[in-house]
Amino acid sequence: MASERVGDMTVEELRSMIYQIVDERGLRVLPRRSTGRSIKEIIESIDGHRITPPPGSKSNMELIREDRDR
Repeated sequence: MASERVGDMTVEELRSMIYQIVDERGLRVLPRRSTGRSIKEIIESIDGHRITPPPGSKSNMELIREDRDR
């Protein structure tokens, strides 16, 4: 990394540093466990299990406003 200050970094240098830190910390914190699934399969599983509210349901903002106004 060429820059010593975050303010002097390019966006790509900053992204690279962030990804490196996240990877390093993730390896230390998360237990190593292989499910045998690819990242794509995991993301597809998450998308498939996401809850979709029925048509006409109130939005999150409407629900928050209701709670706030009580």
